[in-house]
Amino acid sequence: MRQGPFSRPTVVAATELLEQHTQARFNQMVVRLELENDVSQDTTVSVGKKIAALGKIVVARADQVLQTVDGPVTLAEAVVREAAQLAQPASVGAIHTDFLRGLARDGFVLVPPANGGQRASIRAALPGEIRLPATDDEVHHLLKQFGFATPLGHLDQAIDAHARGDWAACNGQLRVFMEGLFDDIARHIDSQQASQLATSENRRAMLASKRFLDAGSNEWSSDGKAYVNGLFKMLHTQGAHPGLSDQDHSTFRMHVVLVTAGMYLRRLTRPRPHP
Repeated sequence: MRQGPFSRPTVVAATELLEQHTQARFNQMVVRLELENDVSQDTTVSVGKKIAALGKIVVARADQVLQTVDGPVTLAEAVVREAAQLAQPASVGAIHTDFLRGLARDGFVLVPPANGGQRASIRAALPGEIRLPATDDEVHHLLKQFGFATPLGHLDQAIDAHARGDWAACNGQLRVFMEGLFDDIARHIDSQQASQLATSENRRAMLASKRFLDAGSNEWSSDGKAYVNGLFKMLHTQGAHPGLSDQDHSTFRMHVVLVTAGMYLRRLTRPRPHP
């Protein structure tokens, strides 16, 4: 289930981050979220127990619209924005990193306050029309629809590795996912010919010969200078180095891979021109 632009794991991580509130501040937040009739205001009830109740409500009513000082937003987004006030970008604590990685996977970044009088905020790291969480859902749906079980498994492993902060493993699984995806697409289009080809590169060339990959739009070229060629060159770069740039680049790879996979899976559902 998705909550607007934010995935369920991000919303859950945001809810967990709210446990840092004192009783008074937590109760004030509940009022801002219009949930004072659903979550206890009793100060003898621990914030932890209130968080458990809040999490269930937010997941169940994620798309409920409420009025905030920033305008009408869904309950899920309101909770994410509340958590942004508590998030610490430099923290090594698990609840902070889970929330920040969730934001990154969904295509958002945390913007710390410029001074003490401002609030932290979130902003889209990618153009809004990409709708990354919806793209992720669509990719998973189409992989299951076509029975592409092997690339589906690699994609799930990549997402899990990203959640753990294992950037090298995430990068490796994204590369294998894309190779497996194009291999399965080639077998779907012409299983006999695909089975006779020795490498994944050969099968991608086959897709170009079948006009599934559009050479006219620079999606594929025999000299290796088109989009899909370049994508695999980027995905085949090895290793990961300590530092924030690795998280940024791993997240960038995931975004590019999901958007690209979604485009080609959608194309597979349409009638194809004859070669």
